[in-house]
Amino acid sequence: MSDRLSVFKTYKLYVGGKFPRSESGRVYEVTDSKGAWLANAPLASRKDARDAVVAARKAFGGWSGATAYNRGQILYRIAEMLEGRRDQFIAEVADAEGLSKSKATAQVDAAIDRWVWYAGWSDKVAQIAGGANPVAGPYFNLSSPEPTGVVAVLAPQESSFLGLVSVIAPAIVTGNTVIAVASEDSPLPALSLAEVLATSDLPGGVVNILSGRTAELAAPLAAHQDVNAIDLAGADAGSAKDLETAAADNLKRVLRPGTTDWTADPGTDRLLAFLETKTVWHPMGV
Repeated sequence: MSDRLSVFKTYKLYVGGKFPRSESGRVYEVTDSKGAWLANAPLASRKDARDAVVAARKAFGGWSGATAYNRGQILYRIAEMLEGRRDQFIAEVADAEGLSKSKATAQVDAAIDRWVWYAGWSDKVAQIAGGANPVAGPYFNLSSPEPTGVVAVLAPQESSFLGLVSVIAPAIVTGNTVIAVASEDSPLPALSLAEVLATSDLPGGVVNILSGRTAELAAPLAAHQDVNAIDLAGADAGSAKDLETAAADNLKRVLRPGTTDWTADPGTDRLLAFLETKTVWHPMGV
C-alpha cells in the first residue's frame, strides 16, 4: 500500500488573467449528483465582482481593437487546448451533472466544437450585421457592427460546461469582454475552463470567471455603472425582473432568460445580441 497523501486540487477564481482566492476567504462545498463531496469552490463576493469588472474594462480596448482574424485564432486555440484535456472535462461534467460517461462525452465534444464554430464566425459576422445602405443623395452610407463593451453573464445552472461555453464564446468573439458567474451548484468545469483560457493566448481580463451564489453576484453586476450588458441565462424567473430593473439604470442591454436547448444548433442570435451598429455617412465628392 502507498502511504502518500492525495493532493487535492485548490480551485480559484479567474480575474484579470490571474487566479485569486475570494477576497473574503470564503469557500463552499461542491458535491456530485449523489451528494458526495467533490471540492471546495471559492465563494466570490461583491468585491470580487467589482474587481472582475475593472479587469474586463481594462482588457476591452485591446481585445475589441484586435483583428477579427486574431480573435478567431485565439478561440480556435482554446478548442485545441480543450481537446488535449478532454478526458478531464468529461470526468468533471459527469460528476457535476450526474451524467453517464457517454452523455458527458457528448456534452464536452459539443462544447469543443462550439468554440470552433464561433471561431469561424469571427471575420464573417460583419457581413450579416453590417453593409452598405442605399440612400437618396451623393453619399456612401455604411453600417458596421461594434462590440457593446463589458458583458456580465449569468451562466446556465443546468448545463455547467456546454451552456457556459455557449454564452461566453459568442460574446467574446465579437470583441466584448466578459464576467461570467458559473453554475452555482456545478462550478468546477467552469473553474477548470479558466485554466485553459489562461494558457490559450487569450489576453487577461477578456474572460473573468466567478463562482459562488448567483443571486449574490448578479445584483452588483446588474447595477454596476461600468457594465454595458447582461445575459440572464442563469437567472431564475423570480430574480430576472429585479435584475432587469437594476440594469435599466445605465441602459444596459439585457438578454432575457428563456428555455434553451444548449445541445441544439446555436444559430447567430447570441452572436448578434451584444453588438451595436455604427453608421457612417461619407460624401462621394463631385
